Amino acid sequence: MAYWHDVYTTLYFEMSRDFKLCLLWLLFALFSYLLYKTFDFGYFHGVTHSHPELSPLCKRMWNADKNRLFPGVDYKINPQGEISQNSRQDRATYSLFTWVDPRVFERPTFKTFIALLDNYESETGREEVVTQQEKGENQHFIDAIYETEPMKIAHEYLAGKGLVEAGQSQFKKQLYDMWFTMYSRTGDKSFKDSSGFEHVFVGESQKKKANVAGFHNWIQFYLQEKKGLLDYKGFYPSRREKHITSDDWSMNKPLTVRFNWKGDLKRIGGSFIGTSPEFEMALCTVCFLARKGDGRIDRIELDHYDVIVKAHRFGANLLSTCYPINK
Repeated sequence: MAYWHDVYTTLYFEMSRDFKLCLLWLLFALFSYLLYKTFDFGYFHGVTHSHPELSPLCKRMWNADKNRLFPGVDYKINPQGEISQNSRQDRATYSLFTWVDPRVFERPTFKTFIALLDNYESETGREEVVTQQEKGENQHFIDAIYETEPMKIAHEYLAGKGLVEAGQSQFKKQLYDMWFTMYSRTGDKSFKDSSGFEHVFVGESQKKKANVAGFHNWIQFYLQEKKGLLDYKGFYPSRREKHITSDDWSMNKPLTVRFNWKGDLKRIGGSFIGTSPEFEMALCTVCFLARKGDGRIDRIELDHYDVIVKAHRFGANLLSTCYPINK
């Protein structure tokens, strides 16, 4: 033991001052990274950007969303208890959704959207096989949302900026490719197990980590909760509105929540509540293409509250993820 102590002491004193500083910096960087990954600070924090055109554009799409649901009329939620990032408590005794009027799911964009939700293997690392029927369902959904005002507003803006083709058929193809092209999220290029649509709207299970990735859609949340596959744990309060009540959060605004899905944990997940599929597709498409999916955090204003939207790309031009955060 004394021998190794002498070796260590000799090595330490022979190190140059610069080398010691470099070593300390590396240890600090490693510690910071582990802290970041453990507590998911990046989900809530970061430098927000105010794109001069995105906020008024998204407000136009929001106001044009004729299929948006109204709380107390089309649905009711029960947010219950607040949670924090370090807490492991279950603060919700009941489901998040108390009820949703089943008639809303008969609307064309809702119906074609729901038809896509069972087309995927939820576990990452398992190759997705896309059948001709599923490709047809994808296209029916694209056709349905294109006929709505939010998507027409998005197309007009993006085409005007030269970010997409002006022609209807070309734009639909770009939408299809951006959202439905399969790729490997695990890094193994021998198979393709994910797409932007699956990640954002359906959700993915990372079984090795017992973790849920993506899953940022209220319709999927409601349907999985109704089937008994999802256990809601509580919601994260706004950093600005410290004293807001559960009843206030039951209104039509984004929620950041925690839940278990098929035995795996989604520790922090943000989604709009009551919005239409076409609005969410239009919003994410605009935020992704306007920022080129660089991961910058955009602050937009909808009604009387701010929303933070973050979008990332996969490869050159495919969408990896897009989600809202209640500010």
